[in-house]
Amino acid sequence: MSDAPVASPCYRVAVRALCDFTARAGDLDHRFTPSPTAQQGIEGHQLIAERRGAGYESELSLHGEVVVPGARLLVSGRADGFDPSAGRLEEVKTHRGSLARMGANQRALHWAQVKVYGALLCRARQLERVELALVYLDIDSGAETRFNEAATACELEAFFVDQCQRFLAWAEQEADHRRRRDTALAALRFPHADFRRGQRELAEVVYKAAGTGRQLLLQAPTGIGKTLGTLFPMLAAMPRQALDRVFFLTMKTPGRRLALEALRTLGVSGTPESALPLRVLELVARDTACEHPDKACHGDACPLAQGFYDRLPAARQAAVERGGVLDREALRELARTHAICPYYLGQELVRWCDLTVGDVNHYFDTSALLFAAAQAQEWRVAVLVDEAHNLVERARGMYSASLDQQRCNAVQRRAPPALARPLGRVARQWRALLAADSADQGVEDEAPRLLETLPGGLIQALQQAVSAVGDYLAEHPVGEADELQAFMFEALALCRLAESFDDHSICTLTRHGRGRATLALRNLIPADFLTPRLAASHTTVLFSATLSPADYYRDLLGLAPEAVWWEVASPFSGAQLEVRLARHLSTRWRDRDRSLDGLVAVIAEQYHRAPGNYLAFFSSFAYLESALTRLAHEYPEIPVRSQRRGMAETARQAFVDDFVAGGRGIGFAVLGGAFAEGIDLPGERLVGAFIATLGMPPISAENEILKARLDARFGRGFDYAYRYPGLTKVVQAAGRVIRGPEDRGVVVLLDDRFGEARNLALLPAWWQPDVASMSAAVARSEGAASRPAGRASPAGAPAHSRR
Repeated sequence: MSDAPVASPCYRVAVRALCDFTARAGDLDHRFTPSPTAQQGIEGHQLIAERRGAGYESELSLHGEVVVPGARLLVSGRADGFDPSAGRLEEVKTHRGSLARMGANQRALHWAQVKVYGALLCRARQLERVELALVYLDIDSGAETRFNEAATACELEAFFVDQCQRFLAWAEQEADHRRRRDTALAALRFPHADFRRGQRELAEVVYKAAGTGRQLLLQAPTGIGKTLGTLFPMLAAMPRQALDRVFFLTMKTPGRRLALEALRTLGVSGTPESALPLRVLELVARDTACEHPDKACHGDACPLAQGFYDRLPAARQAAVERGGVLDREALRELARTHAICPYYLGQELVRWCDLTVGDVNHYFDTSALLFAAAQAQEWRVAVLVDEAHNLVERARGMYSASLDQQRCNAVQRRAPPALARPLGRVARQWRALLAADSADQGVEDEAPRLLETLPGGLIQALQQAVSAVGDYLAEHPVGEADELQAFMFEALALCRLAESFDDHSICTLTRHGRGRATLALRNLIPADFLTPRLAASHTTVLFSATLSPADYYRDLLGLAPEAVWWEVASPFSGAQLEVRLARHLSTRWRDRDRSLDGLVAVIAEQYHRAPGNYLAFFSSFAYLESALTRLAHEYPEIPVRSQRRGMAETARQAFVDDFVAGGRGIGFAVLGGAFAEGIDLPGERLVGAFIATLGMPPISAENEILKARLDARFGRGFDYAYRYPGLTKVVQAAGRVIRGPEDRGVVVLLDDRFGEARNLALLPAWWQPDVASMSAAVARSEGAASRPAGRASPAGAPAHSRR
């Protein structure tokens, strides 16, 4: 038996993470502060280094170790700068506006960081004392504000050891959790007796992607269990690939619920005795989680913000001891017990949970929490993106912003005197922009007009206004704060996107009349923003029932050249789904009024042929309402219900709940809306769908600009701007019909263009369209649109191939 001593476990932590954990105290204070961007912060640090001159050491790498019985903690980081001649160590923080609004707890955190760096410096250079300096740089004015404090090496060492000892107990607890987690995941078994057809192949492909560290576009049919089929292999890969965290990202709330249900199926419960020792966190929007929506997020206004950081350690400890699924209700219960804010408790627990279920914005948005945490903690992460066909449009929205002139004018009129000058400059720049635009155009035009260059004068005025209003709000947190804050968020979003403006986006000006205009930065190609976020993860799996053609998603999402596109063969057969095509109907905009008689005749003929629950999808509410009125008049015996504009979540759920097994009727809905994807109506709850549109976006000035920009970048302008997004919506809507191996149903495609080979090629390979079957019903109807269609492709025309 060896007498060699057993090495103590060594834990590692960055200086900033150490201080975040040990040195925060007092109130939560999230009053709006227009902070500098990351790039501005880098430039500010460079400016300070240039000012200091020769001999100044910037980005000084420091590390040190604290040993306690049974454990060691290695602390490392980079101090911003050291001036050996002055014996001064500096911590540089960039800011905008008055420092008077900085909370005492924030300043205390900064002092803790510089003290830890001071202790490490004294160890490394064998110094007996050092001058510590907090340097605050205003990025707008370039002015420095410095706070100095002399300290001895002994004082700094005592402070450093105390911080480390407080952190070590937590680190040992977390290391023990990691060992138990990885041991359990290494033995993880699929929770059912067998996989569904196609589900095993899906799981194997995801597992291989994790093993090779690749990006994966995974097209898999609806109904085979994609949520469980992706979560199971990724969790199994966690210990083998040394993954720190998994992020499961969804487009809508139902996707989060499905993920949490799948995790419970795998053995993750909401109790400390969970069969699978995994901490799962559900992230929800602040508006959803907030207990006091009428109060501001700081200790002077909200009781749950007052003393937040003093009560956080106990709440954090209770959360990790509970483990399991920390969903919205569980977080609310914990937060109530400890009298703190549930939303910001969830934000804190991101650092300590193994798997986070949230919205795609939480990783891909410009200020995304999950991405920022992964970068700061240097995590090795895996990202799963559900319903990934929606990511193109969602990302475009994330990287777009607009500002309304009328809103700016209203804010100026009601603003306090202290803000008259900066908001007045904004108003003058608006007028100058519109005057120059009128001179160029000579006409008033309500269509968006493409600006070749950004309006620099207006952007600069907005930047100055952001700083001024931020200062004001810090000192006057009540009264007109809501309106000013909303204006600030919009202006700041526009200004930050202006800093990265390039050919991936456009700048448009829309005039709505005198004193009413909108300036917008619209992202067209999200790849330029998404690429670095995709590259930062160890592996990313984007999955959906519709990710074809592969090149469209590769190009617009910015995937790596070595990214894999894989299609899981459908477990369904053509015998399960009857696909009928009304080849003599045109639902083009110019033909819609004439199409109604023929369209409702087809719908009624199919309903009478096989009564049951159907969904009918239309391109717009206007077209939907016209068809609904005509059907109700001509066929009053057919029960109908309809989606309405702006339906609340309860109303949407009631609409879905009306589809019961054995029921009869037709639900009218908009293609691409709440009922075209993400709802599950298996068996007799839905027996068929009518789709009265190709789903292509309407031709407009902005869409034509999009087409031109996509054509210039990829050479596929019309397909990328119109055809592919439209047919994706069609396939998604049709996917509501067949949800399981026992389901049977029908899809009726109500437009002659579905018979064109280039469109048939984008439909699922297992569909077998019966091109001629609906012709008789259309022909029998007086007034049916009779625009001749081209020669239709035969049933079973070749569909897209695996790429």
